[in-house]
Amino acid sequence: MTDHLSADLASLRIDRTAPGGGRAKRVLLTLGVLAAVATGAWAAYPRLKGEVFKTEVTTTAVTLLSPVQSSVEVTATGYIVPQITSKVGPHDTGRLARVLVKEGDTVKAGQVLAEMETLDQRSAIAGATSRVAVARARVETARATLAETKVKVAREGALVEHGAESKSVIDDLVAQQTSLEEQVKAAEAEVAASEAERATLGVSLQQRTVVSPIDGTVVSKPMKPGEIASPNDQTAAIVELADFRSLLAEVDVPENRLASIKVGGPADILLDAYPDRHYRGEVVELGKRVDRSKATLVVKVKFVEPMDGVLPEMSARVSFLSAAVSDEALKAPPKKVVAADAVVDRGASKVVFVVGDDGTVRSVQVTVGGVAGSSVELLSGPPSGAHVVAAPPPELSDGMKIKEKGN
Repeated sequence: MTDHLSADLASLRIDRTAPGGGRAKRVLLTLGVLAAVATGAWAAYPRLKGEVFKTEVTTTAVTLLSPVQSSVEVTATGYIVPQITSKVGPHDTGRLARVLVKEGDTVKAGQVLAEMETLDQRSAIAGATSRVAVARARVETARATLAETKVKVAREGALVEHGAESKSVIDDLVAQQTSLEEQVKAAEAEVAASEAERATLGVSLQQRTVVSPIDGTVVSKPMKPGEIASPNDQTAAIVELADFRSLLAEVDVPENRLASIKVGGPADILLDAYPDRHYRGEVVELGKRVDRSKATLVVKVKFVEPMDGVLPEMSARVSFLSAAVSDEALKAPPKKVVAADAVVDRGASKVVFVVGDDGTVRSVQVTVGGVAGSSVELLSGPPSGAHVVAAPPPELSDGMKIKEKGN
């Protein structure tokens, strides 16, 4: 009985070596692998989606906003241009003997800049002086002859009155006297002409000394001694001068923005050479003709305060203001700002998404200050110039790839 029961129980055992049992095991194993893959894919889906399907966004930048910019109406670019300049050349063609200034020197009106060779002029003056002396000698000779003739006329006239001399003799002497008087006048005119010639040559000699016509600064490399200078060569001046006190910023303003600009209006001048220094300015002149090709008008702006470090031809950016800026605002440091919609809440923090060079984004926690128009001040966060996502979508997260809309 017991042996029979044991045999029955043994017949109920599963034979794991049978072909059907191996297939079941493989099915179970496959299901397990698929479940693991599905779980991993579900967990990695957001990152894979960001890598394969880039999120389209618009970007903006963190910028610096100075207090001056809050009242800006129009901004235009141009250059610093001196209004009083002079290209100094000679009156006559000649060779330079001395040059007494160098580039960068400050000169006064009337100051000697250069001297030209004067040997030919001095020789001509010496010849003219000799001609003057000869002419004066002729005058003296003519006067002496005239005086002698007058004496004869007086003596012969007395004889004629007493009948001791013929009247024809006195008539000849009077005619001779008249001729001598004209000779004296001619000789005196010759003296005057010779003296005028000598004076002209003297002026020409003085002009061989080149003097400054204005107060200014030498802004070009002067010519060298020994070089030939000519008034007919307009491209090669002995020296070029500019009066730095007349420096103005000349900028091209779009024609459709001219209504915002008035003579006497305040402006802020920023030079590329000194990006952290602001100069107060004032509009002094509007151009008289619009550039048709660019649809712009030249507007001239003067410096209201000292122009330390300002040089001709410097690049300038002029902001035309709706109101004058106080000293405090002008000296106040710029604020770091970003578009308000670039700042979003992630959990308990405010963040912006900074765009990396490879097109991925990372969230950076920020602390915001006051509102400036459509922007907010960043008290902490990414540096100025950083590109951030504007109005980031809710699904945007660290490490996701983005692309600019329209690209």
